[in-house]
Amino acid sequence: MLVAAGIQVNELTFGQYDTVYNLLSLAIASLGFTGLYLVLSQRRVAARYRNAVVISAMVCFIATYHYIRIFDNFKDSYESTAQGGTGPYVLTEVPFNEGYRYVDWLLTVPLLLVETIAVLALAKAVQKSLLSKLVIASVLMIALGYPGEITTEVGPRLLWGTLSTIPFLYILYVLFVELSASLERQPVQVRSTVGKLRIMLVGLWGVYPIAYLMPVLGFDGPDAFVLRQAGYSIADILAKAAFGLVIYKIARVKSEVEDPAFDEVDAVTGMTAEPGRETVRT
Repeated sequence: MLVAAGIQVNELTFGQYDTVYNLLSLAIASLGFTGLYLVLSQRRVAARYRNAVVISAMVCFIATYHYIRIFDNFKDSYESTAQGGTGPYVLTEVPFNEGYRYVDWLLTVPLLLVETIAVLALAKAVQKSLLSKLVIASVLMIALGYPGEITTEVGPRLLWGTLSTIPFLYILYVLFVELSASLERQPVQVRSTVGKLRIMLVGLWGVYPIAYLMPVLGFDGPDAFVLRQAGYSIADILAKAAFGLVIYKIARVKSEVEDPAFDEVDAVTGMTAEPGRETVRT
């Protein structure tokens, strides 16, 4: 019997298996190629913003690695009972390991916050203060949530979920209260986008506690398992790949505002000019 985050799943229909299979494949492609694009595009932004773009790429690559592990694990955990792989899929002796996601989040969630602060290009003292608060809180949020994720009992799940919520609320406070002051120092062209960036981050994170509480609310079985995997996969694509592209957009616009040379890009050849240098290839 498989225990996947408190949801016991012994069998999946062909449609359920195919849905999870395709979504995991979509996540691998989306995250991997977004990371590659960000690496290749980093020279199209000013040097002070490149760390944000590179960190965004790192987030995508870390997530890609873990999705490959999840994908392989999922294929090993279920096998078809019908010839040709069209029948129900039943559990093998290989357990489905939901822990891969938590290892991924433990690495990528702090980095998501780091890239958000990095693209703002605040004073070093302000950045250091904000990062120390956000990174510590994000690690505590993930670490405290994991014991509740792997238990099948409602009491411990609620206890660890409540403890995990405390640093989550603190992150919300820092993002929406302390970062609000920095918005006034951002160029007008990106001020609205930066403000929406925080809402995007928090809104996507809201998917995870909903999935976490499914067993507590009595929603279990194969459909719940598939919905959890779909929710996690789509949320990761948006919170990492799409979020990274928004970070790149902000860095790109700020670079153009601060130095018009970064606006001189040949869309056909991929050539971009940097201040004080001849035109170079990105």
